[in-house]
Amino acid sequence: MKTDLSSYNNSWYQPGLRFKRVLWYVFNELFMRNPLNPSSGLKVWILRVFGAKIGNKVVIKPKVNIKYPWKLNIGDNCWIGESVWIDNLDEVTLKDNVCLSQGAFLLCGNHDYKKTTFDLMIAPIVIEEGAWIGAKSIVGPGVNVASHAVLSMGSATSHDLEAYSIYRGNPAVKIKDRTVK
Repeated sequence: MKTDLSSYNNSWYQPGLRFKRVLWYVFNELFMRNPLNPSSGLKVWILRVFGAKIGNKVVIKPKVNIKYPWKLNIGDNCWIGESVWIDNLDEVTLKDNVCLSQGAFLLCGNHDYKKTTFDLMIAPIVIEEGAWIGAKSIVGPGVNVASHAVLSMGSATSHDLEAYSIYRGNPAVKIKDRTVK
């Protein structure tokens, strides 16, 4: 058997009304991804208008890319660094005091390479309280990053991370416990 992309069909996937998605695309480009908009407050307001649930004192830096704000839940006191990409084909939840450093990538979708049709697969991501996703790190579909876990700079994970643990590498492996003083 060979992969046949002409038979690919993800018609089952309905992320929202076409008009809403097109309107979001325009606002995402003008206000979220635009490096000339440094206003975190304006970004939070726009995300809320488009259905994101966002807590208090959330900081969103320039050049952040969010696929679907209506599939985004952010707790209080979260930081989202420059050039973060939240490709939330499914729900993404950031609990309180989560830090996503520059260039972090949260990816809720993948393809089933075992099927000739290369079917779309999606799963939610949950990043629990006090966790830190380091710069240029990747979190894959279905991952739960437990409380106060750290994914070090440039690392990638497709599996859950334990609480109060530090992970590094690709694939990420636990290197030590995290102590918060």
